[in-house]
Amino acid sequence: MRLTVLAVVLAGSALSATAQMTPVGLWKTISDKTGEVASEVRVVDNAGVLSGRIERTFRTDVKADAKCDLCKDDRKDQPIIGLEIIRGLGKNPTKDVWEGGTVVDPDNGTVYKLKMTPIDGGKKLEVRGFVGFSLFGRTQTWIRAQ
Repeated sequence: MRLTVLAVVLAGSALSATAQMTPVGLWKTISDKTGEVASEVRVVDNAGVLSGRIERTFRTDVKADAKCDLCKDDRKDQPIIGLEIIRGLGKNPTKDVWEGGTVVDPDNGTVYKLKMTPIDGGKKLEVRGFVGFSLFGRTQTWIRAQ
Protein backbone atom coordinates (compact mmCIF):
# COMPACT_ATOMS: atom_id res chain seq x y z
CA MET A 1 0.00 0.00 0.00
CA ARG A 2 2.80 2.43 0.88
CA LEU A 3 4.55 1.66 -2.39
CA THR A 4 1.37 2.43 -4.31
CA VAL A 5 0.93 5.77 -2.52
CA LEU A 6 4.61 6.60 -3.10
CA ALA A 7 4.33 5.71 -6.79
CA VAL A 8 1.25 7.92 -7.21
CA VAL A 9 2.96 10.84 -5.44
CA LEU A 10 6.11 10.48 -7.53
CA ALA A 11 4.13 10.17 -10.77
CA GLY A 12 2.16 13.30 -9.88
CA SER A 13 5.36 15.19 -9.13
CA ALA A 14 6.88 14.13 -12.44
CA LEU A 15 3.76 15.18 -14.34
CA SER A 16 3.64 18.59 -12.68
CA ALA A 17 7.34 19.17 -13.43
CA THR A 18 6.82 18.15 -17.05
CA ALA A 19 3.75 20.34 -17.34
CA GLN A 20 5.88 23.35 -16.37
CA MET A 21 8.33 22.77 -19.25
CA THR A 22 6.04 24.65 -21.60
CA PRO A 23 5.56 28.33 -22.44
CA VAL A 24 1.87 28.02 -21.56
CA GLY A 25 1.06 30.18 -18.54
CA LEU A 26 1.40 33.71 -17.22
CA TRP A 27 4.81 35.37 -17.61
CA LYS A 28 6.40 38.53 -16.26
CA THR A 29 8.35 40.30 -18.98
CA ILE A 30 11.46 42.21 -17.99
CA SER A 31 12.41 45.58 -19.51
CA ASP A 32 15.74 45.60 -21.35
CA LYS A 33 16.24 49.22 -20.31
CA THR A 34 15.35 49.15 -16.60
CA GLY A 35 15.60 45.47 -15.64
CA GLU A 36 12.19 45.80 -13.96
CA VAL A 37 8.96 43.91 -14.64
CA ALA A 38 7.32 45.59 -17.64
CA SER A 39 4.20 43.50 -18.21
CA GLU A 40 2.45 40.18 -17.80
CA VAL A 41 1.81 38.08 -20.88
CA ARG A 42 -0.53 35.07 -20.89
CA VAL A 43 0.53 32.32 -23.32
CA VAL A 44 -2.21 29.85 -24.28
CA ASP A 45 -2.31 26.65 -26.33
CA ASN A 46 -4.98 26.34 -28.99
CA ALA A 47 -4.75 22.86 -30.55
CA GLY A 48 -0.96 22.83 -30.38
CA VAL A 49 -0.47 26.42 -31.59
CA LEU A 50 0.58 28.98 -28.99
CA SER A 51 -0.44 32.61 -28.81
CA GLY A 52 0.06 35.25 -26.16
CA ARG A 53 -1.64 38.45 -25.01
CA ILE A 54 -0.58 41.30 -22.75
CA GLU A 55 -2.74 41.06 -19.64
CA ARG A 56 -1.20 43.84 -17.62
CA THR A 57 1.46 46.50 -17.89
CA PHE A 58 3.60 47.85 -15.07
CA ARG A 59 5.26 50.56 -17.14
CA THR A 60 4.59 54.07 -15.90
CA ASP A 61 5.14 55.49 -19.40
CA VAL A 62 2.23 53.46 -20.85
CA LYS A 63 -1.27 54.75 -20.20
CA ALA A 64 -4.04 52.29 -19.32
CA ASP A 65 -5.86 53.11 -22.58
CA ALA A 66 -2.73 53.07 -24.80
CA LYS A 67 -3.06 51.61 -28.29
CA CYS A 68 -0.59 49.98 -30.64
CA ASP A 69 -0.51 52.93 -33.01
CA LEU A 70 2.76 51.80 -34.64
CA CYS A 71 1.52 48.28 -35.46
CA LYS A 72 1.17 47.75 -39.19
CA ASP A 73 -1.21 44.77 -39.36
CA ASP A 74 -4.63 44.00 -37.86
CA ARG A 75 -3.27 45.01 -34.44
CA LYS A 76 -2.99 48.67 -35.51
CA ASP A 77 -4.78 50.94 -33.04
CA GLN A 78 -5.73 47.98 -30.83
CA PRO A 79 -5.45 48.45 -27.04
CA ILE A 80 -2.10 47.38 -25.57
CA ILE A 81 -3.91 45.56 -22.75
CA GLY A 82 -5.31 42.46 -24.43
CA LEU A 83 -3.05 42.82 -27.49
CA GLU A 84 -2.09 39.49 -29.05
CA ILE A 85 1.67 39.90 -29.35
CA ILE A 86 2.55 36.21 -29.91
CA ARG A 87 1.12 34.23 -32.82
CA GLY A 88 1.59 30.87 -34.51
CA LEU A 89 4.18 29.24 -32.25
CA GLY A 90 4.55 25.45 -32.52
CA LYS A 91 6.59 22.90 -30.58
CA ASN A 92 9.71 21.45 -32.14
CA PRO A 93 9.06 17.69 -31.93
CA THR A 94 12.64 16.83 -31.00
CA LYS A 95 13.33 19.31 -28.19
CA ASP A 96 11.68 21.68 -25.69
CA VAL A 97 11.65 24.63 -28.08
CA TRP A 98 8.61 26.39 -29.53
CA GLU A 99 9.27 28.15 -32.84
CA GLY A 100 7.84 29.17 -36.18
CA GLY A 101 5.72 31.98 -34.78
CA THR A 102 6.00 35.73 -34.49
CA VAL A 103 6.02 38.40 -31.81
CA VAL A 104 5.20 42.09 -32.23
CA ASP A 105 6.95 44.80 -30.25
CA PRO A 106 4.14 47.24 -29.40
CA ASP A 107 6.70 50.02 -28.82
CA ASN A 108 7.68 50.14 -32.49
CA GLY A 109 5.22 47.86 -34.34
CA THR A 110 7.96 45.58 -35.64
CA VAL A 111 7.05 41.90 -36.08
CA TYR A 112 9.86 39.45 -35.35
CA LYS A 113 10.21 35.72 -35.85
CA LEU A 114 10.07 33.98 -32.50
CA LYS A 115 11.59 31.10 -30.58
CA MET A 116 10.76 30.22 -26.95
CA THR A 117 12.63 27.82 -24.69
CA PRO A 118 11.61 27.00 -21.10
CA ILE A 119 14.64 26.97 -18.77
CA ASP A 120 15.33 26.50 -15.08
CA GLY A 121 12.75 23.73 -14.78
CA GLY A 122 10.12 25.85 -16.52
CA LYS A 123 10.40 28.75 -14.06
CA LYS A 124 11.89 30.98 -16.75
CA LEU A 125 11.40 31.36 -20.47
CA GLU A 126 14.00 32.41 -23.02
CA VAL A 127 12.19 34.49 -25.62
CA ARG A 128 14.21 35.13 -28.78
CA GLY A 129 12.94 37.58 -31.37
CA PHE A 130 14.84 37.90 -34.63
CA VAL A 131 14.74 39.03 -38.24
CA GLY A 132 15.82 36.46 -40.82
CA PHE A 133 18.08 34.15 -38.87
CA SER A 134 18.07 33.56 -35.12
CA LEU A 135 21.65 34.88 -35.06
CA PHE A 136 20.34 38.40 -35.73
CA GLY A 137 18.09 39.13 -32.79
CA ARG A 138 17.83 39.50 -29.06
CA THR A 139 16.81 37.27 -26.18
CA GLN A 140 14.79 38.22 -23.12
CA THR A 141 14.24 36.03 -20.09
CA TRP A 142 10.70 36.04 -18.76
CA ILE A 143 9.78 34.83 -15.27
CA ARG A 144 6.81 32.52 -14.68
CA ALA A 145 4.12 34.31 -12.68
CA GLN A 146 1.72 31.37 -12.68
